[in-house]
Amino acid sequence: DEIVETLQGAPVSTDTELGGYMREFETRVRQDTDEIYIWLDDEQSERQLLAGQLNMLFRDRRAHAYTRHLMETEARLSREAWVRSIDASDLVRGKVMSLRTTILGQMTEIRELHAAD
Repeated sequence: DEIVETLQGAPVSTDTELGGYMREFETRVRQDTDEIYIWLDDEQSERQLLAGQLNMLFRDRRAHAYTRHLMETEARLSREAWVRSIDASDLVRGKVMSLRTTILGQMTEIRELHAAD
């Protein structure tokens, strides 16, 4: 850029000056090329990093879906167990009430038999 303008506008008086300009131009081109390669390497590294993070997110997504499935299954099984325990409790309560009624009936019968003696 600056070198090209300098070369275009400056009269060249000797081969030594031209050689100096050429060395400076070559150095500048080499530096620019090196900077471009560094920039490309950085971009490639960034791209690889992003690809790795994206892959990790996809793996996490599958793991979270599996965890959600396990939690939903556990919740369903817990509800079913709770319903069975309530049903069993109701059944036992019904049997206790039936036994109580039977015992009260037998106690009444025993009192009547004692009263008859």
